[in-house]
Amino acid sequence: MAPRGDSVNEEMRRRSRRRIMRATVELVDQRGYAGTTLTDIAERAGLARGLLSYYFDGKRLLMQSATHRMMHQALSTALDELAPGAGPEDRLARAIDAVLSLAMDHPRVMRSHLALILDPDTGAFVQDPEQQRLGAILQGLLRDWGAPDPPAEHAVLRSALMGGCIGVLLPGAELPLAPIRADLFRRYDLPWHLGRPPQPLPPERERPPARG
Repeated sequence: MAPRGDSVNEEMRRRSRRRIMRATVELVDQRGYAGTTLTDIAERAGLARGLLSYYFDGKRLLMQSATHRMMHQALSTALDELAPGAGPEDRLARAIDAVLSLAMDHPRVMRSHLALILDPDTGAFVQDPEQQRLGAILQGLLRDWGAPDPPAEHAVLRSALMGGCIGVLLPGAELPLAPIRADLFRRYDLPWHLGRPPQPLPPERERPPARG
């Protein structure tokens, strides 16, 4: 049997990484981060336990990569569903909704991800390849929308989306999705009806209390 070429080996490595990340999201969705072990993930992915260490430097970095992959896949799918020629406002609105929807559809995964990247004791935020793909999509959307400095605006949007997800997911103090979405849409001057609004009309903005 002829030896496999480099391109075949690389494709097999990519497939193995994707299987590991998909298994991670599935298991954390079901059991939570603490209730999911690397052995569980290897078994779900159909791979030897030692291969996980070859592809990922620990459970935390695996979780980060798996979540970023889930996010950029959801974002890509949402954008692909738009009609050809959709404008930059439509595309940015759909992107915001796609990320916020993940907090509703995968709360355990998103809570675990946010907790890990916000805890300085677990290590610094890592810009892995999956995160870079996600960032490239968002920067492209912001560039088309008209942001004068897309990388800087991407950092702001990323922070706003993280804050929005925290608001939806904060245990015991969860906020409805509508006002969080409304604030993000106001920042980018996006009409409420674009994307996938959670209700027909935007919420009324409360008037701030009068100063004494």
